[in-house]
Amino acid sequence: MKPQSRDTQPDAEKVQIELLRQAGSSGRAELAMALSQRMHELSRQAIRRRHPRWTEQEVRLHFAALHYGAQLAERIRSELEKRNEPV
Repeated sequence: MKPQSRDTQPDAEKVQIELLRQAGSSGRAELAMALSQRMHELSRQAIRRRHPRWTEQEVRLHFAALHYGAQLAERIRSELEKRNEPV
């Protein structure tokens, strides 16, 4: 089997692949969701560090702009303003 990763030893990679196989589709989906959630958390933490005076809402809107596009973030901002929710 050809190695999939340049920074993982072949034996370690075999173990990882076997563990993923044993996890089944639901286990792999759970892992993917957990990794995605963690990435979101880390991204928002980085935004907070860069902009410590921003509200949580501003952090989330900036996150949306970075990851999903400025147009969507602006639509969210507009919707929040219509609902009289602080931005």
